[in-house]
Formats: sequence, C-alpha cells, structure tokens
Amino acid sequence: MGATRAQKEVYFVKLKELIIKYPSIFLVNVDNVGSNQMHQIRVALRGKGVVLMGKNTMVRRAIRTIIAEFPHLERLLPHVKGNIGFVFTSDDLKDIRGIITANKVAAPARAGALAPKDVFVAAGNTGMEPGKTSFFQALGIPTKIARGTIEIVSDIKVVTAGTRVGPSEAALLNMLGISPFTYGMSVVQIFDSGNVFAPEVLDIGDDEILGRFTTGIKTLAALSLALHYPTLVSVAHSLVNSYKNLIAIALATEFTFEGAEKAKEYLANPEAFAVAAAPAAESGPATTEAPKEEEKEEEKEDESDDDMGFGLFD
Repeated sequence: MGATRAQKEVYFVKLKELIIKYPSIFLVNVDNVGSNQMHQIRVALRGKGVVLMGKNTMVRRAIRTIIAEFPHLERLLPHVKGNIGFVFTSDDLKDIRGIITANKVAAPARAGALAPKDVFVAAGNTGMEPGKTSFFQALGIPTKIARGTIEIVSDIKVVTAGTRVGPSEAALLNMLGISPFTYGMSVVQIFDSGNVFAPEVLDIGDDEILGRFTTGIKTLAALSLALHYPTLVSVAHSLVNSYKNLIAIALATEFTFEGAEKAKEYLANPEAFAVAAAPAAESGPATTEAPKEEEKEEEKEDESDDDMGFGLFD
C-alpha cells in the first residue's frame, strides 16, 4: 500500500530540512542490505550523518517540489534510480564513505543472485560421503574418494563475477559451508554543493591535484606567450623576457640603465672579473693538495723505517 498524503507531506518536509542542513549527499546502493545491517549503519553514522530511505518516485516528486528554491538539485534527479538510499552529511566525505562501506556482512550464495566476484572451491577433503560424487560430477568438479569421503582434487572456479548463481552452484556452496559474498552499502554517486561526481574522485590526492593544476598553469602561460595575449600566469614570463631584451639593446647601443651596467662592465673589462674570480678558484685546489703533502711525509717515514729494517738483516 502506498504512502498516505500525510506521510508524503512529512517526508517532503523532512527531505527539505535535510537538504538545507547538510551540503553533501551520498547516493548509496542498498541491494541485499537487511534491516539489522541498516540499523548498525545508522548507529555508526549517528552524529555524523543521516540515512534517508524512500521510494524513487516519491523522492523525485519531493525534489521537484523544491527545485524552484534549490535549482542545483536538478542534477541529482538522473541518479535517483535503482535500489538506492541517501546519506546526508556535513563531515569529511572520505571519512563518511569509510563508515558507510565498512559494514559488510558475509552471506551465502543464493540461486539467481548476481555474483559480485569470482568464487573458487579449494582443493581438499569435503567430509561428504561418496554417494554425493555424482553431484560434483554434474558441476565438472574433479574428485576422488579418500578415507571414505569425497576429496576435491584441485581448485576450481564455480561462479564467475557478473553472472547469476545457478541452483546447483548455490547448493554446493551451502553444503560446503561457504559464504562467498559480502553485502553492504556501496556508494554510487556523491552530491556535494551542487556537484555530482563518482566516489573514486575522493581517492585523488592533494599531490595529484597540485600536479594537474601546475600543468594547466604552464600550458596556459605557454599559450598566452605564443598568442601575445597577456594573462595573469604569463605576466612574469613577459616581464623576464622584456628585461632580457632591454639588456640586449643596452649592450648593442650607448643606452644604459642600472640593470645593464654590470653586464656592460663585464664585456668592457673581462680581465677584471677574471682576477676577482681567481682567488675563489685557487681556494678550492689548496684543500685538495694538503692531503698529498701529508701522504709524501708518511712515505718518507716509511722509507726510513724500511732502511732500518734492512740494516738489521744485511
């Protein structure tokens, strides 16, 4: 039975209050999430976020009633599909995503369920009686009888990710006591201050963002210089290039200014700069020659010791 008019009005008011209070919304998939697990997630988010569930038709209708007041919510409408819920928050998005996705519950394979991952059965003794050998043969699983029980000879994949679990595969996994799947909330999209983006965006680090920003700045500066169109990022390069051109003009003409005087002095009297640089050049090798002199003194001492030794045995 659908919600009554009064219930819808209460839901609309609650949705509007949450949108006003919280700038960020997580759209989460709740397939195979039970009521107990949902309660645990609500408890974990207490004080940090609010979980709101509702039928998609009612959610879309509620959003449309307040689009005039909050036009940025229109970007949210295309993503209201499937078995989803909403988590409203004003905390750090990465922290909230971690809380949402941390609650996982192991579940047995059910016939007809979509497998989220590959499922393998490991080689080893199953503890089952030999009468069930035909069941394994029907699934193409190699077995042998060891100590009166069925033993799987080698590891084998029984379910492929993205396919439906068959009745035989589900029965086998249940007989072996294998619960291969884990279920919980998964983040589908994130709505933050009017922008909708995939949850993978949260994994982009500050270094990567800074690197891309720097690359963009360099590209824009190069483009501005090539087009002779000044921009904020190209002004520094333009000033440096202009300064170099002024120095070149000053060196080629009688015109001079404070920045070009030193360059002119160097070209007019390079010997003076060479003499000034000589003491600095001489100070470097002096330190390297000192150990050589010490080595020579040590060699002389060794030679005198050798002579004394030679005299004793001569």
